[in-house]
Amino acid sequence: MSRALAIDLGASSGRVTIASFEDGRIELEEVHRFENSPVAANGTLYWDILRILHEVKAGIAKAAAGGGFDTLGIDCWGVDFALIDEFGRMAGMPVHYRDARTDGWQSLFGRVPKEEIYAVTGIQNIQINTIYQLDYLARERPCDIERAKALLMLPDLLNYFLTGEMLNEYTDASTSQLMDAKARAWHGPLIEKIGLDPAIFKEIVMPGTRCGPLLKDIAGETGAKGADVYCVASHDTASAVAAIPSQGLDGDIFISSGTWSLFGTELEEPLISETALRHNFSNEGGAQGRICFLKNVMGSFLVQESRRQWAGEGKAYSFEELDGLCEAAPDTGSYIDVDDPLFIKVGDMPARIAAYLEKTGQRVPRTPGETMRAVYESLAMKYRRLTEEIAECTGKAPRAIHIIGGGSKSDLLCRMTASATGLPVYAGPSEATTIGNAAVQWVASGALGSVDEARMAVRDAFPLKEYLPGEGMDGRYEKFLSILSPEKNEKDVAG
Repeated sequence: MSRALAIDLGASSGRVTIASFEDGRIELEEVHRFENSPVAANGTLYWDILRILHEVKAGIAKAAAGGGFDTLGIDCWGVDFALIDEFGRMAGMPVHYRDARTDGWQSLFGRVPKEEIYAVTGIQNIQINTIYQLDYLARERPCDIERAKALLMLPDLLNYFLTGEMLNEYTDASTSQLMDAKARAWHGPLIEKIGLDPAIFKEIVMPGTRCGPLLKDIAGETGAKGADVYCVASHDTASAVAAIPSQGLDGDIFISSGTWSLFGTELEEPLISETALRHNFSNEGGAQGRICFLKNVMGSFLVQESRRQWAGEGKAYSFEELDGLCEAAPDTGSYIDVDDPLFIKVGDMPARIAAYLEKTGQRVPRTPGETMRAVYESLAMKYRRLTEEIAECTGKAPRAIHIIGGGSKSDLLCRMTASATGLPVYAGPSEATTIGNAAVQWVASGALGSVDEARMAVRDAFPLKEYLPGEGMDGRYEKFLSILSPEKNEKDVAG
């Protein structure tokens, strides 16, 4: 039996799971779960990284007490980072990608055209990316940059806390929009153009690289001895895609559905073209050096923020209750552009949705169910739009859609997606990120031969749920397209 400890950190919660593999069977045992909430202080939105580290160590201790584990790996959301000073300490707390400091992100294009950036990195132009966060620091907080001796993405930072080793893992480095997608290495000239020293960027290593053993004080504190820490596919999307239960996607689509919807397909090499730039697709790193050709679009963040607002008003709804209210709500025919900048920040999401609908001359929801119907149907319509775009980019007509992650548990969203796109939807597993994290550890330790072999084990362990297309939604789709801005209809290019 191979026991991997998979630590999966999401933008709203974290979980620590012992994943066991023996004789082709996969079993998961969650040992620790915790809330992950950002903290606002003096006008800046931070990640509470030391609280996250505390919870990670608590999970390691529980796993050690519960039978132990052989290897450990951490995955996390992309783009965010910490700067390390000459003493090996953080030069400030990591800032949340939704912080307002990148509101002027497009100013960079006056110095470095977006076409030039894309030609090198192949990454979607979007406000949250590392490049725009660093550009802000170089312009407005040069003292922070001058102190920096290393830059670590957040999974790299946590690996550093646990092992003392500083490495930059490939899949998460790719989200920065500072990596050469074809060379799979940091692009020094681009880094220098935004005012940074390329020397602060560490060696990029591939998923499955051994980071090192736990530091003695960590091992002593947690009771975990003899375990090696591995760099897994540490961007959570890459880990999730590694667990898609299919023997090669061959043009089929995946949706890693969580706070964000990561919509894409898997390629062997980067696809950097005028069409890919026009539709603003990313070439992010995947497991075993593959490419996740995808686009970040809004996901359950709209639902999470709505729930938070209603709970503050004394009306606490579970996700299942909201699905039920949405199902029972009348069809208002109201749609939102889920990627409108209005929806990117935390706050009163129902009020923002209402404001958007009023501005675009549509019916404003009167109930939470009607609000959720506008959200879910708009997400499904967005998925249809992206299906058309990805087919145009790759030249392949997708045969099916695989929904993994938390959104795979929503029968309503899966049914709407099948009907909107006209494609069969295969849902599951919901814990794909944890499974993919563990799969890379199993491959690295020799328990499995490849990620594709792991995917077949996942298919056997976690049966898929199939959703076939229902009633056509062509008329509704035309209305959805009409509410998008002309620029997004023509180009769909941020910036």
